[in-house]
Order: sequence, then C-alpha cells, then structure tokens
Amino acid sequence: MKVLLLACLVLVSVTSCFEDADDNIIRASTLEINDFVWKGMNAVYVYKDNIPDLANDRFDSSETYTEYLNNFSSPEDLFEDLLYLPDDVDEFSRIYPNYYDLEQLLQGTSLSNGMKYGLVQLPNAANDIIGYVRYVLPNSDAASKGITRGMIFNTIDGTALTSVNYGDLLSSTSYTVGWANYDNNGTPETRTDDIITSNGESVSITKTEYTENPILTHNVFNIDGNSIGYLMYNGFRIGDANLNELNAVFAEFQSSGVSDLVLDLRYNGGGSVSTAIWLSSMITGQNTGDIFFKEKWNSEIQAAREQDDPESLINRFVDEMVKRNTNNEITYQQPINSLNLNKVYIITTGSSASASELVINGLSSHIEVVQIGSTTRGKPQASVTIYDSENLGRENANPNHTYAMQPLIYEAENSAGFSSYYDGIDPTEGFGITELYEDLGQLGDVNERLLAEAIADITGFGRSVISAQRPLKHLDQKNIENPFLYDMVDDRPLNKNFLQP
Repeated sequence: MKVLLLACLVLVSVTSCFEDADDNIIRASTLEINDFVWKGMNAVYVYKDNIPDLANDRFDSSETYTEYLNNFSSPEDLFEDLLYLPDDVDEFSRIYPNYYDLEQLLQGTSLSNGMKYGLVQLPNAANDIIGYVRYVLPNSDAASKGITRGMIFNTIDGTALTSVNYGDLLSSTSYTVGWANYDNNGTPETRTDDIITSNGESVSITKTEYTENPILTHNVFNIDGNSIGYLMYNGFRIGDANLNELNAVFAEFQSSGVSDLVLDLRYNGGGSVSTAIWLSSMITGQNTGDIFFKEKWNSEIQAAREQDDPESLINRFVDEMVKRNTNNEITYQQPINSLNLNKVYIITTGSSASASELVINGLSSHIEVVQIGSTTRGKPQASVTIYDSENLGRENANPNHTYAMQPLIYEAENSAGFSSYYDGIDPTEGFGITELYEDLGQLGDVNERLLAEAIADITGFGRSVISAQRPLKHLDQKNIENPFLYDMVDDRPLNKNFLQP
C-alpha cells in the first residue's frame, strides 16, 4: 500500500468560520507557538535546504534554540523569516492564527457578497485602478442586487480605488460600489486612450458566510455534428458533495456522447491535489495507472522516501475516487466517469493557478492540451496544513492555541520531469488571447471570446479574428477574501514516519 507523507486536514464541523475571540483563547506563550513554527518548518518545508536557520544542526543546545526563538516577537515574524525568497519563489506559504477559519476557507466557505471581480491598473495612471465583475455567485447579495458579469466599478464608499487603498476598501463587510462606463475609444488593441467615466449609479452589498459551488456552469453544445462539453470549474474542492456533482457532470457528458471538452479554469486558483488527479482521470480514462505527477520534496525527505517507498512519490491516474482517514480507513469511494479523450481545450488567465496548473502540466505529457487565453499564475508547489501535534495532524492538536501553517512541501513535476513553471504556463501558440474588460461576454455562451476560440478550432470552421489587445496590469487581490486563493493542497492522511524527530 502506498504510504503518504502529508495531507491537508481532517475536516471538522464548526458553527461559524468567524468565531468570537472568547471561543479560541490563546493560552500558549509566544515561545511555545514559535517552537511549533520552527519544528513544523524544519520537518516539511520544501526549501529547507536553502534556509540555514532550518538546518538540523543549527543549534548546539536547547538554550541556544530558546534564545533564537525569543528573538521573534510573534509566530508570524518567525514564519516569514524562514521563507525562501518570499517575493519570488515562495509567495504562497502561509501561517494562520485560527485554523477553524482556515479549514472552512479550504472547503470554499468564506465571507462573501457574491461579487467575484478582477482589479486592473488604469493606463497612464500611477495608482488608479478599476474593478470588473467576473461572475456573480447565485443566491448571494450581489445576485439579489442585480449585479452581473462585465459591470465596471471605480469607487468604493465614494472613494476612488487605488493600488494603495483597494485592500482596505474591499475588505469591509459592507460597502457601496460605484459603477463606471468603460470606453476603449474604438481601439481595443491599445489601452493608452481608454476612458473610464463614473456614471453616478451605485449599489450597497454585504458579505455573509457563503460556500461556493466550484461548478459555476456546464453544458453540452451540439454544433455541426460536434458534441462539445463545456465545464467552468472555479475551485478544486474536497467535499463529498462537490465530488459527486463533478462526477455527475462527466456522466452527463458521457451520456451525451461528448467527443470534445472545453475545461474553463480561467478563474480557478487551485485547491485539492486529489481532486486535480480525479478531474484529470475523468478527462482521460485510458491512462489509468500511468504517472500523473511526481513529488519533489526537500533533500532529506526525498532521500528517505526514495529508499523506503519510492512509489509513494508517484501519483497516478486512477479509475475511482477514494478518500481515507488517518487510520487508513476508506471514508469515500466512487468509480470515475471518464471520457477517454486524447485532446482537451483548457481556458486560462493569470488567475489560473496551482491545482489548475497541475492539471495542465500533468495532462500535457499524455494527451494534447490546447491552452486558450493568457499565461497562468505560476505555482508548481503543493502545500499542506500542519498543526501543533506530535505528527503535525489535526488530531490531538495543542489545545492552548489555534495556530496552523500551510508551508509549501513539494514541487509537482509531470511524467516528463517538468515542473519549472514559476512564471506560469503559456497558452498554446496562436491561442494567446485575453478577455476584453469592456465586453466580457457571458460565461458558457458560445459567442464568449475565449470559448468561441475553442469551438472554432474544434469545428474547423475558422478561428475568430483576434486583435492584438494589450491587457491591463492585474492586481493580486488574493488576500482580500481568501488568503489561500492560489493553494494546491495535498489532502491526504499524515504519516509521522517521514517527519523529523
């Protein structure tokens, strides 16, 4: 049986993802929590070899170790000091003071008003930015207020958005959105002459606790004898209900005789490693047992696993979804509905990251992947949630505090050995196009700019004429609603045999 080193978490039910402070009183000292931070990072951090302070022989005595820990006034300070090139290689490791919040965020639950947006910097402006609505969550406050995809906003609570204030303004539980009109001045191929004008309209929206369904929309298009499946998938969730629904979509594709698939990951920031494996196995089916991706850990863990259980470093295509608990007992099991495709179209933007990139990279060494859109975010590493316990798992976590960490633990390389896409994965040659902020179109509509490109290539009736549009610079808003937006989470049971003593 394959031995798995790390995993995400044993999910627990909690009444709210934002509990009162009295519910989680931190009784542990800063020193005690700092001890957890150092030991956890020493045990699993993928870039441990590059951090001298994480070396096993770094301290010659317990006194020296304690003195070192006391140099940091907070667990966050220590954690950040242990990261490898945080502005370049490791932008994604996180520490969280309340793991109840973290657990629900990883399940897709957060405070949300339902308005999912992108932020871009205006041309010829030092700080001014605008937001555009990418999509609206059903049964949300934004949906009830009539907000729709493509709407443009440039103020929050009457204050113009800038690259300095947008985080504070959009983090509020309630705010008023000021709408604007976008005029490209008849030149969509350039941006220097674009005009943004407030139109005097506004709407107030409020965030509430919301669990997003990652399947925003799906359909089967029968066009000129081609049965084309379309799925917009916005997050690799680990919940059983999400998995059942995803598998049901592929059962529908099967029964409809789908011969071509367009997988829309343009806003999918990542999530569960297991779900990425299962989705890729649904797309294929003929590759069961083949290598989907291989794990590259720090040198210490890598050497131990290569010696004791090299198969544990390999993740293969499968024909069923199986989840196990920490006792290796099966808690979920379903056969996979597969399409047996040798080619897939995947739509991406700079917001496609992590598990989305894992799907692209893993499939590309087995079948033809036509990537349409723009270059992805660039995150080949997986993370794991670790707690202050003997084996870093959720069970028997230190009751004196609720800190947890999500450090990067390995890089994922495909069967051809490629994992170095730190700057993102580029679209297929000739398919590099971007969304038009002033004319986004409707998601799932055959005339929508990026989907239309896939359909044109599938049907062979000619590609659309795409102008060489110069995109605006996007701002990274991952910390506003979900600090773990770009996570690739390994959600399999911890095995302390691989952890350092």
